[in-house]
Amino acid sequence: MAEPKENPFLDDPEDLEEDFDLDAAMEEGDGPTDHAKANVDAIVAERDEMRDRLMRSLAEAENVRKRAARDRVEAEQYGGSKLARDLLPVYDNLKRALDAAGEEKDGVIEGIQLTLKELLNVFSKHGITLVAPEVGEKFDPQIHQAMFEAPLPGTKAGEIIQVAAEGFLLHDRLLRPAQVGVSSTPA
Repeated sequence: MAEPKENPFLDDPEDLEEDFDLDAAMEEGDGPTDHAKANVDAIVAERDEMRDRLMRSLAEAENVRKRAARDRVEAEQYGGSKLARDLLPVYDNLKRALDAAGEEKDGVIEGIQLTLKELLNVFSKHGITLVAPEVGEKFDPQIHQAMFEAPLPGTKAGEIIQVAAEGFLLHDRLLRPAQVGVSSTPA
């Protein structure tokens, strides 16, 4: 086993056990030189810089954690947006089939009604809600898309006069605006 090397700067290795009191040495006059004090100041400055970098790194790590959690929640809620948009024409076609059938009640119509009801249940389960404006409601550009404007007697400008297609929301995001006709009758 190798013997420990002695520190060539110390007369007696046991001097390591003594604490060096910088202030006391400065008062006695035999303390560290200006060069040694500058080294201590540099070490303190480096320590402060490292502490600052550590705190900034910890803050950045916390921000990354929060951002990742927010992204995960968003992916869970809105990850199916493309699939949901692709299902909307299925709803439209089922709705048109029911509207075209009128008042007839046979097995096919009943099957279409049940299919449409089940599709709406699946939509609801996944946070998709129907935006179904009524004729006479005020046009809202946040959830409606104006397909045309027409003057219609007995209506006010900006009222919905026809609903071409319902819209849909995925949680709080618009998947598709409701497509409507809007009155342009002057007040």
